Amino acid sequence: MDHINEFLEYLIAEKGYSQQTVITYRTAISDFVNFVAALDEDLDWNSIDVDIIRRWIAQRRENGTDARTVKKQLSALRTMYRYLMIMGITDKNPARLVTNPKVAKRLPTFLKQSEMDRLFDDTEFDDNFEGHRDHLILLTFYSTGIRVSELAGLNTSSLSLSGNEMKVLGKRNKERIVPFGEEMHNALKAYITERSKLSRIGNEEALFIDKRGFRLTVPKIRNIVKKRLTLVTNQKKRTPHTLRHTFATVMLNNGADIRAVQELLGHESLEATEVYTHLSFADMRKEYEKAHPREKHDS
Repeated sequence: MDHINEFLEYLIAEKGYSQQTVITYRTAISDFVNFVAALDEDLDWNSIDVDIIRRWIAQRRENGTDARTVKKQLSALRTMYRYLMIMGITDKNPARLVTNPKVAKRLPTFLKQSEMDRLFDDTEFDDNFEGHRDHLILLTFYSTGIRVSELAGLNTSSLSLSGNEMKVLGKRNKERIVPFGEEMHNALKAYITERSKLSRIGNEEALFIDKRGFRLTVPKIRNIVKKRLTLVTNQKKRTPHTLRHTFATVMLNNGADIRAVQELLGHESLEATEVYTHLSFADMRKEYEKAHPREKHDS
């Protein structure tokens, strides 16, 4: 049961999958291949049936793998089989006939407006390169809702200060234009001024860099966000994605069209964006139960 490396190369070259997604797919497919080999070494992609895949899924669940992860692993296997069909290696996709495990819907975590106001109005950022950079990173997440990988990949050429917009390279190398406001415009100008003072810039293109001039990594960006959010919130999740959730929630709560928010977030389906309308309703219900006289509980 080979063809795995060719499949992963196909995902990168033809489908534009991110490196992290490819690693996830490699792990899932390798686990499946090992499971099959333990059952019968003579099995191959053509002789595997629905029952074997179901047994693999059952084993994953019995070993404690959560339903959301198993769903992603099954999706990886379906994609593998689609590739094998394209290449003429098999003429069937038994993974397509296996039902996804039920996944409980999780409402995204977001910050309150008062917490965001404290972050940008009351928190002190040093008046130097790192201070302006960190302030801009947080403001970019909150002002645009882009993903952490998208922010890390921004180049100076991605920006149009005259048009207050930037080009963002999203999932599967899909490009979109994202606008921003005057506050972020001014923060960008201040950061670019400080950035130009660095004695050495290792990556001339990268927008967000460290003091040595090299592009900031995703882990470094996550650490910057966590450190700053810790100052204003007790939320357990203090990540760039929390700010992305906050952006979407704020936009919808203030009357933005859901399809416009979908485009800004780079969501392929409206369903992915609709979770924020459910989130807003859940928040409204809490306020209703807290405030309505017939809903108040005796203290």
